[in-house]
Amino acid sequence: MRPIYEPSGKAREYADHALNLYTGCPNGCEYCYAPAVLHKSAEEFAVTAYPRKGIVEAARRQLVREDFAGKTIHLCFTCDPYPTGMPTMITREAIEAIHEAGAFVQILTKNGSLAERDFDILGEGDAFGVTFTGAPKEVEPNSDDGERRLESLKLAKRRGLRTWVSCEPVYDEKAVCQLVMEGHYIDLFKIGKLNYRASEINWGVFGAIVEEMCQEYGREYVIKESLRDEIRRWEDWVATT
Repeated sequence: MRPIYEPSGKAREYADHALNLYTGCPNGCEYCYAPAVLHKSAEEFAVTAYPRKGIVEAARRQLVREDFAGKTIHLCFTCDPYPTGMPTMITREAIEAIHEAGAFVQILTKNGSLAERDFDILGEGDAFGVTFTGAPKEVEPNSDDGERRLESLKLAKRRGLRTWVSCEPVYDEKAVCQLVMEGHYIDLFKIGKLNYRASEINWGVFGAIVEEMCQEYGREYVIKESLRDEIRRWEDWVATT
């Protein structure tokens, strides 16, 4: 078993290496792509969110066999590293194992309230991030609400940690633009469109506006490629009309 892997596709825009610690996720987000990727129904994905058997031990063996020194490992893509109602000590153990190998972690969660207990073992070279979509609670029912996630980012920043936010998928473009304006405590914004379902957002217009705002407010940012494509199409349309 080689649980630390190199992501492909859209996930590659987030990290060069990743580790998924759980078999599912109870957050219940209605836009989640992971059930389809894992060939599960949304219901099955939510109720089978267990720590992967032997995952930390397998990761330790791989970290010993392969050279990950100085590299960053993303936690997690197909699950939340801090799932609500689940035992999460394996996340702390995984972080410690990664650090012992001279590597760093990039955390992405919707449950910063649970992640805060591990801030004491995060340090220089690590990055703590949350997903912020602007979605209402009913769309992301079993996770911290958006404001609570941002409070975790503020706490992480006060503790000297590098902070980042994944604004993907964007559900409410106004909320994301407001975060760009006010998010002085966020070191990096990664912004992407809502995929796999319909949206009334004009992605080309939104993308152009949010990129201009990032530049105006001096935010470090990455526009995901699917959103970048929408911006190009919009600019081409404007140029020819």
